[in-house]
Amino acid sequence: MSKTTLTVGQNAPDFVSTNQNGESVSLSKLKGKKVVLYFYPKDDTPGCTAEACNLRDNYNVLIKNGFTVLGVSPDSETSHQKFIKKHSLPFDLIADTDKSIANAYGVWVEKSMYGRKYMGIARTTFIIDEQGKIAEIIEKVDTKDHTNQIL
Repeated sequence: MSKTTLTVGQNAPDFVSTNQNGESVSLSKLKGKKVVLYFYPKDDTPGCTAEACNLRDNYNVLIKNGFTVLGVSPDSETSHQKFIKKHSLPFDLIADTDKSIANAYGVWVEKSMYGRKYMGIARTTFIIDEQGKIAEIIEKVDTKDHTNQIL
């Protein structure tokens, strides 16, 4: 599995996409804020649910530390709406159905399971500073303790 080619200190690739409500979201509009941009493979799967719920359970701590949280997966707005409702997620999920954001961040990669190769999201989190630069890249995400990795 190849890793992202982005590095700490680089400008984070800007994007414009839609959240679960079909509202436009762009990274450039979040300048001046610290952003937790986390990529995950699929709504409502065990690892992705654990990760989202850990961020939900610690959301107030993240907000107090000045973070805006955005989840990104190739799922549709409708899928995101169901996932948010089922798990009471307080943050936006971005519908990257064309995988343009995942490709820009280098996390749409060849994966392998049981010897079968396929394309998918490499679970990765990017911490983006107020200037829009990548402050940290977390490639080995601990889905049950992700907030502590971020902080």
